[in-house]
Amino acid sequence: MDRRSFFKKAAVTGAGAAAATTLAAPAIAQENPKITWRLTSSFPKSLDTIYGGAEDIARRVSDATGGNFTIQPFAAGEIVPGLQAADAVSAGTVEMCHTCSYYYVGKDPTFAIGTAIPFGLNARLTNSWFYEGNGNKLLNEFYATHGLYGMISGNTGAQMGGWFRKEINTVDDFKGVKMRIAGLAGKVVEKLGVVPQQIAGGDIYPALEKGTIDAAEWVGPYDDQKLGFYKVAKYYYYPAFWEGGPVIHTFINLEQWNNLPKHYQAALTDACAYANTSMMAKYDAKNPAAVKQLVADGTILRPFSQEILEACFNAAQEVYAELTASNEWFKKIYEDQVAFKKEGYLWMQLSEYTFDTFMMIQQRNGKL
Repeated sequence: MDRRSFFKKAAVTGAGAAAATTLAAPAIAQENPKITWRLTSSFPKSLDTIYGGAEDIARRVSDATGGNFTIQPFAAGEIVPGLQAADAVSAGTVEMCHTCSYYYVGKDPTFAIGTAIPFGLNARLTNSWFYEGNGNKLLNEFYATHGLYGMISGNTGAQMGGWFRKEINTVDDFKGVKMRIAGLAGKVVEKLGVVPQQIAGGDIYPALEKGTIDAAEWVGPYDDQKLGFYKVAKYYYYPAFWEGGPVIHTFINLEQWNNLPKHYQAALTDACAYANTSMMAKYDAKNPAAVKQLVADGTILRPFSQEILEACFNAAQEVYAELTASNEWFKKIYEDQVAFKKEGYLWMQLSEYTFDTFMMIQQRNGKL
């Protein structure tokens, strides 16, 4: 090969390599498109635990995609009111939201199962039913009829039964009580004489302060202390039999979800799973100190009596019988969860319950 021929071929090869590099860049850009979504939350920014789940999701998605897929969270009321978050997603006003499924029971009581139903699953079994059982599959079949795709993105653990202006010692004490209470729990306690109210988290304190309501449930000690409920109602009851392991959902507009690149879907799925685990850990870490401080500030802790719990359990079974007879979606998903619950609690009697009971006795005896 002469010198002139060599340089001629080298020039052609170099130009081809440059062309290949030029062609490759748009392909990479197409694989990792710049996407910006808006997320509307049902919660105020002051609640770093529950609102923080949306921030966790946004941060993890951005980190996993090199900043190409960004999600901007907005607090309740900044785009739409907190209880209209899922409506905004269905309508395409925003791409996604962070909310509780049971806020939308007015559309269909089946939405309640997505968060928690009275005497349902605890947090561990909730995760198991969604991730390893049929929970996520069945509920997304239902959510699709509303233009939504859902992923669990937080759990508070068993909540407190709420703040009351007066003592609740018997079932009759519930009669006439105006109570902020979410989901199907409102239908259950209504059978005992309670007048249920749907009020967003940020509006509960002024309603209690003004006497518009007589009682309210929200989450638990850490969040309730932040919202100041102990200043306007001194009796704090437990447990929230209606929320043994309530889920916070990410809802995504179904069309937007289907159009999202697969690796972006994977990044968002992983981010929601992280938020789910992280939120539970935050509450377990923050609630112990908060409940001590609430008691120090004059809060009076009271358990719901066995009589009340039994009456509420029976009322819940009446509600479920009515709904399974009239709503095919509710029947299908509820019956699947009940079957899962029977097996789950059978196992937990041998494992979690016996271990936890022993350890709690040691704690009470001052040995821990």
